[in-house]
Amino acid sequence: MPDTTTRPRPAAEPHRIAPHGADQLPSVVLDSYNVEITDDDGFVGDRASRRAFRAIVERWRKPLRALGEDPFGDAPSDKLSKKSLDDLLAAGDAEAAGVVHSAIEEFAQELATVTRRFLKLKAWRDTERIVVGGGFRASRVGELAIGRAAVLLKAEKIKIDFDMIRHDPDEAGLIGALHLAPAWIFEGHDAVLAVDIGGTNIRAGVVRPNLKKAPDLSRAAVERFELWRHGDEKLGRNEAVDRLTDMLKRLINRAEKDGLRLAPFVGIGCPGMIEPDGAIDRGAQNLPGNWESPRFNLPAALHKAIPRIGGHEAAILMHNDAVVQGLSQTPHMQDVDRWGVFTIGTGLGNARFTNRTRD
Repeated sequence: MPDTTTRPRPAAEPHRIAPHGADQLPSVVLDSYNVEITDDDGFVGDRASRRAFRAIVERWRKPLRALGEDPFGDAPSDKLSKKSLDDLLAAGDAEAAGVVHSAIEEFAQELATVTRRFLKLKAWRDTERIVVGGGFRASRVGELAIGRAAVLLKAEKIKIDFDMIRHDPDEAGLIGALHLAPAWIFEGHDAVLAVDIGGTNIRAGVVRPNLKKAPDLSRAAVERFELWRHGDEKLGRNEAVDRLTDMLKRLINRAEKDGLRLAPFVGIGCPGMIEPDGAIDRGAQNLPGNWESPRFNLPAALHKAIPRIGGHEAAILMHNDAVVQGLSQTPHMQDVDRWGVFTIGTGLGNARFTNRTRD
């Protein structure tokens, strides 16, 4: 295998208002993110992912299938929709509901185990609350599994609260991008562009800070967004960046037609460990192509494609996607000092925050 350690990194985009992947953010200090705890079976966090839940459903179906009595029929476990599982739980066949209940209980046990491991880490010490986001949380099945995990932990006298990220999973990562930017970036503008890159979907949107309604960004809202499910397609990294660029250009054009004054800023949430220059060190293995190459820099690529917004040079700022999704919850976490986020999706995203001292 060739040695790639000496290959130069591309220069980051020229106009940058802060380091990418910073631990000092406007409202919080980032204590930890993208932790990858391992044991003999691999990454501990993988036990509490959407894939893990589907694998558990499949295990509970197997003995019924062997008897020719699978209540789900021929539908693959990884293709069962969240809505179908919720419907089965509420009013479906009793055995099908029993499979879902069993999967909820087993997944809750795994989530409780993963949480215990995180709370033992120095960076996660004294965490008071964990908010849960990601697509899994946006279902009754997911909420019950998370609630059951909280009960299991409290039964062991582990004092930790679980809460759900308040925004829709399609919007939380976009709204969280506002919390990357210094307050002055919003002055004289109506909205900003935000990008949420996940292992299955890429979202891009126009987000209104609505500071006149709430200076703490608690009333921020997504004006419009586009979603592209890249996980269903076989394509390379450059094609993915081109598609994202097209999404942003369409949003810019639409904002101009609507008379919205876009700030010259794009906030991005992306899987992996984000270097100060915008390179991705590790953790982007679920994205199309090699995003961890030392010759690739997403902020620089987007700045080259979209150098100006509203007549001003664009500033592009990127952080980890779980961090950004967690940041959307910041206005609602002011009653605690130390809190974390789990995003249950393709994998288990994670971050731990300490609120900055309030005047």
